[in-house]
This record gives sequence, C-alpha cells and structure tokens, in this order.
Amino acid sequence: MADLLKNVSAVEIDPEGVFKYILVRVKVKGGAGEYKDIVRGTQSAEFHNHIFEKINPDLEKLGLECNCLGGGKIEHNSTEKKIRVFGLSTGFGKADHSVTVEKLKTVFTDYEITWSDDKK
Repeated sequence: MADLLKNVSAVEIDPEGVFKYILVRVKVKGGAGEYKDIVRGTQSAEFHNHIFEKINPDLEKLGLECNCLGGGKIEHNSTEKKIRVFGLSTGFGKADHSVTVEKLKTVFTDYEITWSDDKK
C-alpha cells in the first residue's frame, strides 16, 4: 500500500511565474494512517479548486483519496533560483506554508525558498 504513495510525486509546479497552489494530503483508500502531503501549482488554474478538481480524479483512479489542506500562491523565478510562497485560498483557506516550503526544498535543492503570510 505504501508503494502507491511512493509513486505520487511530492511536488508538481509550473517552471516559472506567479500562480496558485494547493497543499494536498493523499492516503490510500481504506488504508491505515499513512499519508503523503503533496504540492500542486499552475498558472492555468483560475481558482484553487480547479487544481484540486484536476488531480483528485487521477489519484482516485490509483486507489488514493485526497484532502486539500489549504492553498496560496507561489512565485517561481527559475533564473534567480528563488521561490516565494505566500497568500491564501478563499475556498480552502491558507495552507501551512512552512510544510509547503519543506516539500519544495526536496525538489529545488539549490534554490532560495521563503514563505510569508503576505497576501501579495
């Protein structure tokens, strides 16, 4: 069962720009308490729920269930190797940006990654 979670990437965000993101807790349907928190963000989403509506069916097909823990925005500058996490989601509330940053650091190991409660 844990193998299902291993196959889900921890982070999938756009390579550049400012965009909405969500922090999602994924676990095996009917499984024990084991879970994995993942970060998803894209400029193509007008609202945070659009991201969730896109990933949830795909993960459900794999036998996983999702719970959105909150959202915000990410400013990704690949040239300067900087990522800033900030803001909140009106529908899902504010994600724990410190958790998001820790997830991002596992993928963007040579980046400067910061977070704040700023709205812009």
